[in-house]
Amino acid sequence: MKRRDLLKAGGMAGILAAAQFPLIKGVLAQDRYAKYKGQTVVMNIPAHPHYDAMLKILPEFTAETGIKVEVDKIAIGRMKDKQLLEMAKPQGDYDAVCYIVMWKGEYVKKNLIECIEPYFQNAALADPNYDINDIVKGYLENLGLVGGKKGYLPGPGAKLYGLPYGAETSVLAYRKDIFEKHGFKAPTTYDELQKLLAPLKAKEGIGALTSRGQAGHQCVHAWLLHMNPLGGEVFDDNWNPVFNKQPGIDALKLLKEISDTGPAGIPGYGQGEMITAFLQGQASMYLDAILIMGQVNDPSKSKIAGKVGYALHPKGSRYAAQSGGLGLAIPKNAKNKDAAFLLMQWLTSKSSDIKVVKQGGNATRMSTLNNPDILKQYPDFEILKEQLKYVEPDWRPLIAEWDEINIQALGVAISEALTGKKTPEDALNGMVPKVTDIMKRGGYLKA
Repeated sequence: MKRRDLLKAGGMAGILAAAQFPLIKGVLAQDRYAKYKGQTVVMNIPAHPHYDAMLKILPEFTAETGIKVEVDKIAIGRMKDKQLLEMAKPQGDYDAVCYIVMWKGEYVKKNLIECIEPYFQNAALADPNYDINDIVKGYLENLGLVGGKKGYLPGPGAKLYGLPYGAETSVLAYRKDIFEKHGFKAPTTYDELQKLLAPLKAKEGIGALTSRGQAGHQCVHAWLLHMNPLGGEVFDDNWNPVFNKQPGIDALKLLKEISDTGPAGIPGYGQGEMITAFLQGQASMYLDAILIMGQVNDPSKSKIAGKVGYALHPKGSRYAAQSGGLGLAIPKNAKNKDAAFLLMQWLTSKSSDIKVVKQGGNATRMSTLNNPDILKQYPDFEILKEQLKYVEPDWRPLIAEWDEINIQALGVAISEALTGKKTPEDALNGMVPKVTDIMKRGGYLKA
């Protein structure tokens, strides 16, 4: 059997370093699936628009392969506790799990999920037409890799533990009708964005910019969304907290202004409430995940179809677009691991990626974003293709301790600033000791 690396020079070779995925020739699809016909893959997924789109194409997998899929769909906020419970058993109920990017380091550190490189190297399982180089580079780095630089980026030691599915970057959406009415232009910088907030609120009587603000992960997400372009970081190169430096304070002051000029209730908004506010005409702008693009023209969800334009995430001291979202992994204690891999491979294949996007899901592959039929359905994907040039895989520190820092430390501080309990400076400065203690406990800093 002739072997050649799937990771081509100039493509993904520098990302996955030691991972050499061979292309297997001469293995027919029916041969891959025949052994597993009749097996049932149990899959844990969130109540989420991308996975709602996935459910519409999922019956095709069973029809094509004979492998059944049982879906456990639960609220995204409950997924991690349920997954940890199942993955702690000698054999869990889940064969595949959807995970939020922030969990990948913790899951690997606790030895809960499989490295999937051996599956791609298995001639009986690997699809020779899969083409991992076609997956958006920033998505694969951000959601799939553990090891390497900082423990979660490309470089020596990096291995692939998951595949992006429901991956995201950020984009600016704005009401074209409102902007034209008042002679406004879509902001290209953060200065322009900030100068629009008060006038839009005053002239329209609706929120200027919708946003997340709920305590915990949601408000941290919103803060990072602005801190990165403004030049801020959570840690320096030696893992010392620096989120309380000027860029972090400026980002939190801006987020407070966004909350004050936005739709009523932002301090309690999660992703769903933020999106709904924009789709229901309660805000003039939206700056967050690209998930919005598949819903704006859906009449069952949106009152603003045909009225929305898109622009790049505005520039601060630099361009820096969000990276994150959802991926798929195989638990170490899964019963049907091979069949689960076949499902993951099928869902993230070129043909399935096109199908899920047509149903309103997120694109994972560049070939999908360049597909004429997709561009005809979503002409604004031209903006998305440009935005992907600025995807930042190091948008937040995806270490195993991040979930604790995110929810129990920064998620408290930022909420206190948004609700006016503390000033941005006091909120961030006050959380440095707690984050430092967490980093000492994790071995990043000397105790």
